[in-house]
Amino acid sequence: MMYFANRMQAGRMLAKQIAKKYQDQDCAVVALSDGGVMVGAQISLQLKCVITLLLSDVIELPRELVAIGGITHDGTFSYNHSYSTGELDEMLMEYHGVIEQEKLVKLHNMHTMMGAGSLIKPELLKHKNVILVSDGLTTAFAVDLAMAYLRPIAMKKLIIATPLSSVPAIDRLHVIADDIFCLNVLENYITTDHYYDAKDIPEHQVIVDTIEHIVNEWKEPT
Repeated sequence: MMYFANRMQAGRMLAKQIAKKYQDQDCAVVALSDGGVMVGAQISLQLKCVITLLLSDVIELPRELVAIGGITHDGTFSYNHSYSTGELDEMLMEYHGVIEQEKLVKLHNMHTMMGAGSLIKPELLKHKNVILVSDGLTTAFAVDLAMAYLRPIAMKKLIIATPLSSVPAIDRLHVIADDIFCLNVLENYITTDHYYDAKDIPEHQVIVDTIEHIVNEWKEPT
């Protein structure tokens, strides 16, 4: 089992591995969370490529321990693959109105966080190797949600980079990713924070402001 001093250390370890294969290729880093930004920043620096943040949130239902689905800031919605079709149909019959209301609330909250800015621009990902970065995956749902957002974009490859993954998550990643970089696959995943000595994630607004500035100012290296 591997522990990390902080997310920057984990990011540098991943960056070294990824650079061996993708150093001189067109890449773009898409962080899946604030913690993913801290990891992904090191990959972005190593590959000299843009880093963006895909804002998303989960839709939860009363008495259900696992989210039924999730939504990204542009309204892309995806159901959680951990539920069977029959289970989803049953929950939709009972909670359709609740789900639709939750979508509106989550969208409003994400748009409020973003303000008038943009944290991700599809044109920055087009015809590139897109590296989805997390600081730890207990499930692959965040990746599935990102896939729903990325589906219309013509990418070269979909690459997943994470310091930590549960066994079920890594099994799912092997189905949907072209390449995977993972430092530690865990049989009994506790919580992501558990594997980092330092709690090194800045306030959310600091991350949003930083990513917005990077996205708006990004110019391709010449």
